[in-house]
Amino acid sequence: MKAKSIFGILLIVLFTSLLFMNFGQQVGGYMNFSEAEETGAKAHVIGMWIEGKTFEYDARTNIFSFFMEDDLGNVRKVHYANPKPANFEDAEKLVIEGRAQGDIFVAENILVKCPSKYNDARGLQEMSGS
Repeated sequence: MKAKSIFGILLIVLFTSLLFMNFGQQVGGYMNFSEAEETGAKAHVIGMWIEGKTFEYDARTNIFSFFMEDDLGNVRKVHYANPKPANFEDAEKLVIEGRAQGDIFVAENILVKCPSKYNDARGLQEMSGS
């Protein structure tokens, strides 16, 4: 093989390795609260905010706080350094991305999964007998 070919292959291997290392550290994947605490990795946690417990936004610190229960029943307080997301109260599920810090989960992003208007329309059609 020529020196240029070997050099090109080494560059490709190096670039690919750097990509995998970088993306591997970004997100540990979908976990529950207990797994996120154990690993200390950035994680996605799926769950639902607990309606019976209060949620609040502190404008002074720009922290929105609420309690969330993951799919296994683990409950944690969540801090989000932004105002309350739109449609928060209407959410069927929440997907939060962040890290566990002690008994608080610090979310960097929140995805609010709301009921689909198409599901509601289909439900209305079934109820009316159409």
